[in-house]
Amino acid sequence: MLLENTLFGVRDKVKDALEMLREFEPEEGYYLAYSGGKDSTVLLDLARRSGVKFDAHYNLTTVDPPELVRFIRTQPDVIIESPEKTMWELIVEKRMPPTRVVRYCCEGLKERGGHDRRVLTGVRRAESVKRSKRQSVERCFRDGSRLFVHTIFHWSDKDVWEYIHSRKLPYCSLYDEGFRRLGCICCPMQGGKDMIRDGERWPKFKAQYIRTFQKMLDKKIADGFDVGDWRTGQDVWDWWVSPTPVKEDEAQLMIFE
Repeated sequence: MLLENTLFGVRDKVKDALEMLREFEPEEGYYLAYSGGKDSTVLLDLARRSGVKFDAHYNLTTVDPPELVRFIRTQPDVIIESPEKTMWELIVEKRMPPTRVVRYCCEGLKERGGHDRRVLTGVRRAESVKRSKRQSVERCFRDGSRLFVHTIFHWSDKDVWEYIHSRKLPYCSLYDEGFRRLGCICCPMQGGKDMIRDGERWPKFKAQYIRTFQKMLDKKIADGFDVGDWRTGQDVWDWWVSPTPVKEDEAQLMIFE
C-alpha cells in the first residue's frame, strides 16, 4: 500500500519519493533512465510532479517490442537514443548469442548514457534477490561517475499498479496480454520458455535471430573457430532457447580474439 502503517506512524510512499527527488536534485538536473515499463511509467510521472529538472532517455536496443516503442513515442519528453551497433551486428561481432552468463548486449545497448550525472531509475528491491541487496542511492560499480537514485526502491508491485491506476496513467499494452516484465525480445535472462513465447509472439524477430546466427556461424568458421555441433542458424536457435542448454565450450564462450 502506498500509505503504510509503521511503528513511527503512517508512511506516505509517494510523498517520500517526491521529497527524495527534490533532496538529491543536482544543479544540472537528473538523467532519467526510462524503459517504458510500469516502474519507469511511475518514475516519469513522479519526476514531472516533483518539479525537478530532468531529461529522460530511452536506449533503443533494436530488439525492442514494437508495442513498447510505440508507447514510448507517446511520451513527449522522452529522448530515444539509437545505439552505435545493433543487436544483429553485435551477435556476429562477438561470434556468439548473448547468454545469461555473457551479457555483452546490456552494456552495449541498454546501459548507455548518464555519465557524470545523477541517474534516476525505477529499480526496486522487490524485483529480485540481487536487487534487494542494493541501496536506494548508490554509485554505479562500472562507472563511478554515475550516481544512481532509485526513487521507488521500497515500492512493491502492488504499490506500482496502485499508483498507475490512481493517477490513470497510460501504460504499455503488453501488460494486458499477461507480460509481467518488459524488455528485449528473447532476452536470455527470462529463460527458455519465455524466449520461445517471444519467438512465437514476434516471429519476424525470431527469423532475424536465426538469420543472424547463420551469419555468426559463417564468421566463426571464417575466423578459424570450432562451431561444435552447430551447422545452421536454426541449430543455434534451438540450443539458445532450450530449457537445459548444452554446456558452452571454450569456442562458444570466446568473445574476443
